[in-house]
Amino acid sequence: MVTTNGYPAEVPPSTDPAVYDEQYQKFSDQPLPSKPGQWIQRAIGVSTILAKDAAVREKENRSPVAEISLLKSSGLLKLLGPQKYGGGGQGWDVAYKVIREVAKGDGSLGMLLGYHLLWSWTSAVVGTDEQNDRTQKLIIENNYFVGGAVNPRDHDQKITDDGDHVIFSGFKNFNTGGVISDLTVLEGVYEDTDKHIFALVPTNQPAIIFSHNWDNIGLRLTKSGSVKIDNVRVLWTDALGWDPQTKAPLEKILTIPWATLLLPTIQLVFSNFYIGIALGALDFASKYTAKNTRPWPFTPNPANSGTSEPYVLQRYGSFLAHLRAAEALADVAGQKIADIYIQHKADRDISATERGNVAEWVASVKVVATDTALRVTSGVFEVTGARATAAKVGLDRFWRDVRTHTLHDLVAYKYEELGRIVSYYRFP
Repeated sequence: MVTTNGYPAEVPPSTDPAVYDEQYQKFSDQPLPSKPGQWIQRAIGVSTILAKDAAVREKENRSPVAEISLLKSSGLLKLLGPQKYGGGGQGWDVAYKVIREVAKGDGSLGMLLGYHLLWSWTSAVVGTDEQNDRTQKLIIENNYFVGGAVNPRDHDQKITDDGDHVIFSGFKNFNTGGVISDLTVLEGVYEDTDKHIFALVPTNQPAIIFSHNWDNIGLRLTKSGSVKIDNVRVLWTDALGWDPQTKAPLEKILTIPWATLLLPTIQLVFSNFYIGIALGALDFASKYTAKNTRPWPFTPNPANSGTSEPYVLQRYGSFLAHLRAAEALADVAGQKIADIYIQHKADRDISATERGNVAEWVASVKVVATDTALRVTSGVFEVTGARATAAKVGLDRFWRDVRTHTLHDLVAYKYEELGRIVSYYRFP
């Protein structure tokens, strides 16, 4: 039993890593992938494993200790890491495709992987080169999973100075993956300023207190509940992008367009697991239709099977076409994000206009991915039939996953951003 804000919070049961022993051995016998196609195949393998019992695990709602162990053993957590420390050395174009594949099998794990890759990348955007190198070495060599207590709508995370340390204190309503993480990204506002500080800290410490209160309708295994940060001490040298001597932000790091790239990067993470979840729904539903859906008998020309119903074929064709278009758009945006990091990482010399152009592509993907994923994950019931609404089938989890996250990050404001760009070229 732990205590949060004075109230007891039961630690929920977790999944047993032993259930994946066979898969661990299989992955350990294989070298880390070295080419983009190999990474995607590895992701497909993980997705296939997760899809087998995703509906059951989602209902049980246990902390995904076993699932995170599976991601670790597969090597997917290291995908973006420097090769000199044992990482995959891949770009974000590959990362987005990998996230999408994992989300096909399990939306929660696709989201957790995506957030981990983003938080692991934080030091590359807002840290100094030395801080980033040190951070990557720590994460990759230890195969750490990274969570984040970073929610821009919560403003009560305060940071105070204490000699060689800064102290983080506050409360975050959402903290994706923190419960099962090795490291947590903290973010808050430094005292008497409007300046933000990011830092990575060990999760397993008394000053980080999880509420264990995530019981939402979707993305249940992400464990995105609230967390209290109770005087977490961090060395000034670990305050990303800050000068530990002057205790001020480094202008060459934090006051340039490069420092804002985390936002479009994570926005495209969102879109890719939306698309992945919808593709998973399409695959699941089509197999169900082929096996279980009966043709409608009360018509002048009844079909022989569910899969020969003209309206069923038309709906599936529409779903596939829209998802292929969403994938294609997401791949273009993913390549643009990857190119920015590759071309500008050494000097961080991206201009505001270049950053804005990429953000426009990302916002466009967000609109298309949200609309398409919601349409597909709800529409599959029309081509599977009434019996597909049974809880034991588990078809509803796909819609619940997409609907849950899209409400946390409203697409309406992306429409507005795009409208401003079209109307008077004002970039987000």
